[in-house]
Amino acid sequence: MEQKKTTNIILFSGDYDKAMAAYIIANGAAAYDHEVTIFHTFWGLNALRKDHPPELKKGFLERQFARMMPRGADKLPLSKLNMNGMGPKMIKQVIRKHNAMTLPQLVEMAREQDINLVACTMTMDLLGLQQEELLDDITYAGVAAYLADAEDGNVNLFI
Repeated sequence: MEQKKTTNIILFSGDYDKAMAAYIIANGAAAYDHEVTIFHTFWGLNALRKDHPPELKKGFLERQFARMMPRGADKLPLSKLNMNGMGPKMIKQVIRKHNAMTLPQLVEMAREQDINLVACTMTMDLLGLQQEELLDDITYAGVAAYLADAEDGNVNLFI
């Protein structure tokens, strides 16, 4: 019996273009019948943030992080040529022109393909993020869970 192929991606970056690349690869791997996990840590967690999270009780530093970090996949900056927010608007216009999928659409496609979207609990604690601020139906785990998946993975990427 053939062993199932697995693809594991660590999404560390909070940049729109890098997150988009991670989700394009993940969706492509799932289409090729891979079991796929995207482990979101540090700024990569912003791709999982809700656009309008509920008001939660937080300490001063956690409130500051929440204010400074983008809320959701559509609000991420570009890694290059961000130009005070003009870069993301321009790249989204190019995406529309070419009928390509936006990052929020790629995230939704990943959920539809049962890609395992994992939020790093240690990073959530460090940044003061709570489960209610992130998308529904995602997995919460630490680095040990990622390493267990990666140990048997056929493809392991760090973005």
